[in-house]
This record gives sequence, structure tokens and C-alpha cells, in this order.
Amino acid sequence: MTSRIEITPAPPIQGSILPPGSKSLTNRALVIAALAQGTSVLTGALESEDTHVMIDSLGRLGIDVQHDPHAKVIRVAGCDGAIPAADADLFVANSGTTIRFLTAMVAAGKGRYRLDGIPRMRERPIQDLLDTLTQLGVACRSETGNGCPPVVVETTGLVGGVAKIAGDISSQYLSGLLMAAPYAKQGVTLDVVGELVSKPYVHMTTAVMRDFGVEVEAGDLTKLVIPPGKYVGRRYSIEPDASAASYFWGAAAITGGSVTVEGLSRDALQGDVAFCECLEQMGCQVEYGANSITVVGSRMHGICIDMNAISDTVQTLAAVALFADGPTTVTGVAHNRHKETDRIGDLACELRKLGAIVEELEDGLTIIPGKLHPAEIETYNDHRMAMSLALVGLRQPGVVILNPGCTNKTYPLYFEDLARLAGVEFQE
Repeated sequence: MTSRIEITPAPPIQGSILPPGSKSLTNRALVIAALAQGTSVLTGALESEDTHVMIDSLGRLGIDVQHDPHAKVIRVAGCDGAIPAADADLFVANSGTTIRFLTAMVAAGKGRYRLDGIPRMRERPIQDLLDTLTQLGVACRSETGNGCPPVVVETTGLVGGVAKIAGDISSQYLSGLLMAAPYAKQGVTLDVVGELVSKPYVHMTTAVMRDFGVEVEAGDLTKLVIPPGKYVGRRYSIEPDASAASYFWGAAAITGGSVTVEGLSRDALQGDVAFCECLEQMGCQVEYGANSITVVGSRMHGICIDMNAISDTVQTLAAVALFADGPTTVTGVAHNRHKETDRIGDLACELRKLGAIVEELEDGLTIIPGKLHPAEIETYNDHRMAMSLALVGLRQPGVVILNPGCTNKTYPLYFEDLARLAGVEFQE
């Protein structure tokens, strides 16, 4: 892809779209199907870098995975809890779900496994997960001793028992442990220490586990009990990605248009559909259908909102906030500094380029809209930075997105889909 894209302003957008499959659901279903007894067929699966590195890693672990990207179907021959490879070197690029889920998964195997990624991945914390796996009887370590990848796991299997897991950096640690836990030698009880971030993603994990035959006693997510068991292969349909949908709902809000996202409902497994409630608080109209959600743009005002549960949509709301009357304050997302980039500090920098006044908070930021002007937006190789701040260009001329190819991580055709929905052509 080109090194830059200039976004073309658009009239109020009117239309509907079906986003690609959920990355979060695709990677969870891949791990569970890989561990299951029998074959699973995943339909509506996402085609992206994050899913490619997961599929490649599962192959290196000896799991037979057949991917038809055109049909959006992945066929997985489960290993029935016995990972075939006793030695594997896995490269996960910058996929947080892949390294966290697979670190826990290989701990249930027997052998030596090493997991590594791009330079940014080597800055992303994983020590809390390693500490919990150690409590569960697994020898694992950060290779450089700094609590970040590369990770080395040497294991004869998960022993099980009671362990503590920190919840304040990433819910993916807990999700990875949950998915591997049924294959421990005895039952597993996980006590969450501190405030758990992104709780809807843990509910998503337990729902997928349930669909494949394992029930978790989750309660209020402070103590989770996972009995020994096994997953059973099945045909599994993956929802469209709700995080990706947020950009199209945001486009409706920014342009004063009306956009319907197909395939999602208020009852979706993905908590990020609650992004629509943020837009509704700002003054937009939201219409929920049985299999669709429509956002109708209107004059908007700033809000103060805790986005801990839907932190992947903070950048989208930040773009929308530039067009609201008055300031918008986002709280509860201190953990966003540890994602693909610093999604508080780096986001603030790019918003200021566009003309906003931004105050960084300990756990979020306050955005005061100003007179917008053209800007070249640095994306920091963060797919969400590129996709969210591109929306500003639908109203403000001269917005250029640098390194637009970083969207390959979760949505390779994003700019094509956005331009088609908006009825304009973007300039390379």
C-alpha cells in the first residue's frame, strides 16, 4: 500500500456496511478449536495480519488449520488437548491476543516454546501472565528479564490449583488462562487482583468456551473457577467486528449522516457495541434492529465518560469529539498506554496537530475542540490510530494518514470500504 492517503471530505454519509469478522472472536475461536476434540469450522472469520500470525503459530505447533480467505472460512483439526509439537519458535508480529493466548495455551503442552514479535511487542508487558502460569506449575520467563517478550515456556503441562492474576493491565492475560485451564491436571481457580479492565472481553471468552462445551463459574469476575474438561469441535459463526464498526458509526456522527452496520445487535457478544451509547449521549440517534445497528448524526455536545469497558474505541470517540460543542473527557483507560502504541500520549499529540487542546490525565484525556486545520497524522504503526483519525478528514480538508498499511493488522480493506461508503475517492 502507498505510504500516505489523503482523506476526501464527504457529504452526510447515507448507507450500510457489513464489517469483517471480529478479530477478538476469531482468535479466541482459533485457540479453542485447536485444543478441541474433533474438527471445527469457523465461518465469517477475519482475514488480517493478527489472524495470519495466529494461524501460522498454530501450524508451527502441529495443528492442522485450513484457511479459505475468500469464503471467510477456517477449518481446524483439534488436537484434543495434546499439542503435537514439543519445540516451537512462534512469531506473533504485534498481535497482543496471539502472544497472550498462545503463551497460556502452550503452557498446557509438553515441551519448550519461544514466542517473539516486532520491536513494539518487545515493549509490551506480559509478566503478570508469566507470574500466574508459574503459580500453576509452569516454568516460563521473559527472555531478557524485563517482563516483556520474547517469552520462553518450558512445561510438562499445567498443574492447576489456585492462582492470582493481575487485572489492571490487560484482560487478555485472564482470557488466555481461561481458555487453557480446562486442560490442567486439576481444576483451576483464578483470583483477580485489582480492578479488571475490559470486562466485556472476558465475558466474550467465557461465552465462546461455553459454546465449545466448557462452562466457567465466573460470577462478578473477581474469582473464576474452571473445572477440568475438554472442548468439542463444532461449526461456529463469528460476528462482524464491533470495534471496526465504531469507525462507521463515528463517520455518521461526524458527517451528520446515517450509517447502518449489519450483523450486530444490542445483544452482540462484543462489548464494543456500547460505543453507540457514547454517541447517543453526545446527541446522536441510535436505532437497534434484530441484526443491525444504525447511528444517525446530529448536533453533538461533549461528554465525560468512563471507557474502561470499551477502551479500543477511545480513539474513535476522540475523532468524534473534535466536532462536538464543548470538551469531552475520557477516563478509566490508563491501560491504553500499553497497547500497539501509547493510545493516550500519542493520540493527544495527533489531536493537537489537528487543532484541538488536549490535556492528558492519569487514566485518560480531555479534548477541547478548536478550529480544525490540515495535518499529516502519524499512525505509530497502530491500526486504530489510522482508522479513527481518518474520520476527521471526512469533514476537514487536508487530513493525510501516514502508513495507512498498518490497518492490515485487523482490517486490510478499511480505506476502500470507508471511501465506498462515503461515496468519494481518497488520494494516494
